[in-house]
Amino acid sequence: MPEIARFYGMVIKMFFRNTEHNSPHIHVSYGDYAGLIDLQDGEMIEGDLPVKAYRLVKEWFDVHKNELHDMWNNQHLQKLPPLE
Repeated sequence: MPEIARFYGMVIKMFFRNTEHNSPHIHVSYGDYAGLIDLQDGEMIEGDLPVKAYRLVKEWFDVHKNELHDMWNNQHLQKLPPLE
């Protein structure tokens, strides 16, 4: 799965499948935790990310929402800057 960002121990990835059953989303891994973040509203639709980690991902998501939507729609991945 292609990595699009990495910060504070979290890895953000996106991939596409013809059989994808979830709404557009990104994958977040953080140690032994994982989560799926919906691209429509930034809500965690699946997973067990700790609250603090999710808040950081949501902050990053809010900054890069447009780029994430473009990547999903065009299926052209690119690296995005980390949360600072």
